Amino acid sequence: MRTEKEMMQLILDTAMEDERIRAVGMNGSRTNPNVSPDIFQDYDIVYIVKDVQSFIDDPGWIDVFGERLIMQTPDAMSLIPSESKDTFAYLMKFHDGNRIDLTLFPVERAAEWHGGDKLSIVLLDKDNILPTLDPPTDKDYQVQRPNQQLFDDCCNEFWWVSTYVVKGLWRQELIYAQDHLHVIRGMLMHMLSWRIGMEHDFAISVGKSGKHFKSLLDKQEWEALLETYADGSYQGAWQALDSMCQLFEQTALKVARQLELIYDTEESARVQQYHAHIRQLPLEAKAIY
Repeated sequence: MRTEKEMMQLILDTAMEDERIRAVGMNGSRTNPNVSPDIFQDYDIVYIVKDVQSFIDDPGWIDVFGERLIMQTPDAMSLIPSESKDTFAYLMKFHDGNRIDLTLFPVERAAEWHGGDKLSIVLLDKDNILPTLDPPTDKDYQVQRPNQQLFDDCCNEFWWVSTYVVKGLWRQELIYAQDHLHVIRGMLMHMLSWRIGMEHDFAISVGKSGKHFKSLLDKQEWEALLETYADGSYQGAWQALDSMCQLFEQTALKVARQLELIYDTEESARVQQYHAHIRQLPLEAKAIY
């Protein structure tokens, strides 16, 4: 596996040798002072270039970065249409394990290359066209303190969508139920993030998809979270829903108490009673009540 020094040298040498590339920036985990380096970190690179289309028309230029295991060009995909109009990205995974996410950005908009991302640094600026940036910080990725409206919305979405889960389970539509379990898990993740934020004065990031939860939650919370992941059975889905509701409510009460917010216990009680009723409802039932 090529070292970080080798990869950075390759990225910069390629930029120096191509007159179309006028500047180079980097963002992502490698610029984050609060992230511990590991072997899976990507190189999130932006080349600020003249004539983006010329690079697209001659795709062989990226071969200089090494033999690829797989590549994706999201801006050329029709299955998941890109919103970008004048940029182009190459997501490249190499046989040696390294990965470069390389975005071509038009020089005409050089001042906007970082998109406001505070985890951005300038690696090369041939013409002094890039703005001066503050030292990188993950402040924008830190958990934000919720107000009453955000808290209410999270709780309401959790309990509302939970009724879709029980509907799917009664109908024996397991995939439908699992899909909506994933939706309410998103609300649970919000609530757990706020609980963690409280302990750190809302100056902490839980990482993408809550990847730091294992180290930030206490042992009991972590084990309870794992119980919310269902297996491929109806019984497992019901147990996952029960676990999710219990953990959500426990966490919501803690958040509400410490942040002086109001948690609607009557709403959650009504919905959980509904869950219990549907769970016992015969499959041949002609009415819910």
